[in-house]
Amino acid sequence: MSDRDIDQELVERAQRGEKRAFELLVVKYQRKLSRLLSRFFKDPVEVEDVAQEAFIKAYRALPTFRGESAFYTWLYRIGINTAKNYLVANGRRASVSMSLDSDPDEDMPDPGEQIPDMNTPESELMNRQIVETVNRVVGKLPEELRTAITLREMEGLSYEDIAEIMGCPIGTVRSRIFRAREAIAVELKPLIDVGQGKRW
Repeated sequence: MSDRDIDQELVERAQRGEKRAFELLVVKYQRKLSRLLSRFFKDPVEVEDVAQEAFIKAYRALPTFRGESAFYTWLYRIGINTAKNYLVANGRRASVSMSLDSDPDEDMPDPGEQIPDMNTPESELMNRQIVETVNRVVGKLPEELRTAITLREMEGLSYEDIAEIMGCPIGTVRSRIFRAREAIAVELKPLIDVGQGKRW
């Protein structure tokens, strides 16, 4: 049974009134949705509030979910729309950020494995400057470009999933991501040698 099939089964059980099934979906996606929302908000309390509101909206909208898209893309769409509405209601703009730190649960080496220390003060400064530059550029991008690049580069979603989440054709997604990458590459050029046609 695929991940999507398991989600669909849980959705169908939740649609029949089985609350535990929806709780399992919340447990499965709470961390991923919070990570996505943390790209829009710096305050962890706001991330938690918006994630909770998104899950409430998803639960209320569950009867309308037909399984035409994967549950998580549907949930991400609700999460992004909830974040946008929250920001508009508070007269603010998203503060998208990327981090040098990877997810602590991902790519963990064996406890016995030695990791060479490759970080020199110069490389750490360069990394920090790159991250700050990317955050600054992404923060200034128009909303459509910012959302597309965040979902692709920071969340690792496919073009197809991004198209579903953003409600636009794949070609539009590709164009938005290309334009966002170009804007970032222009700003990174003074920091690193980005050759013609290469991406960050």
